Amino acid sequence: MTIKSRTEDLVLFLAVVDCGGFSAASRQLDVQVARVSRAVSRLEQELQCTLLNRTTRKLELTEEGRRFVDKARQGLAVIEEAEQALSNMQGEPRGRLRVDAVTPFIEHQLVPLVSEFRLAYPGIEMELTSHETIIDLLEHRTDVAIRIGALQDSNLHARFLGRSPLHLVASPDYLQREGCPGSIEALQQHSLIGFAGAPHLNRWPLTEPVTIRPSLSCTSGTILRQLCLAGQGIALLSSFMIERDLATGRLIALLPGSVEGPNDRELVNAVYYRNTALASRIQVFLDFIAPRLRLNDGVVNG
Repeated sequence: MTIKSRTEDLVLFLAVVDCGGFSAASRQLDVQVARVSRAVSRLEQELQCTLLNRTTRKLELTEEGRRFVDKARQGLAVIEEAEQALSNMQGEPRGRLRVDAVTPFIEHQLVPLVSEFRLAYPGIEMELTSHETIIDLLEHRTDVAIRIGALQDSNLHARFLGRSPLHLVASPDYLQREGCPGSIEALQQHSLIGFAGAPHLNRWPLTEPVTIRPSLSCTSGTILRQLCLAGQGIALLSSFMIERDLATGRLIALLPGSVEGPNDRELVNAVYYRNTALASRIQVFLDFIAPRLRLNDGVVNG
């Protein structure tokens, strides 16, 4: 078996594990289910052990499979790094670049930069994914993740990109209907929009810290902004996603000076694995976006 075919089998096997089934993996990779099944069978035959237990209702890794998965991910990462090293020697950065961030950051910060970046680096194939929670970069085969807030201890490298101040905001319609709070204490008398399943994001870092009990909650920053624009209440949102809303008057900033700053929730970092030399496709991407992101209350970095 050639290196290429072995690598393809590993990619298909990991897709089955990550997607939870053969059919789901085939849909994600746009290949036939039979091809996925043959790839896993070839691996099991070569390794002389069963990697997956298959039943009519579910699929799960065997003990051997669990041990093999992590090493397979690491092996693919090493191969990609070796390919990138050869590409670096040839000059122009090339290859697939997988970038992950929360949906509003992709929508408001990265999408406006995509066209210029692709013109500058036509050899790089971009793949943007959005997760509202922290993901494992190896598991999702992600090169770079943009993280908002304080970083957890990890073996990832980080590059500081800037700060995105927080603002208490509401729509003009809401304020006309319900009035404007005159103090932090008065916020409790209003409809407050917060996050579901993320209690730390409902602890607002105000000069008088407040843990809100949302009248309305959701799991996505994008939806939270839309609810605020629709006049459903007051929210605490990052400037990276509401800069234009504030400039056009679609949202109104409330209680100036009430948000404690600087605070950890303002931090914007890019995180990535770096075993040896940083892949050139990652390096040029970070160098490209760092001065162009609109952070620090809408100011272009640089």
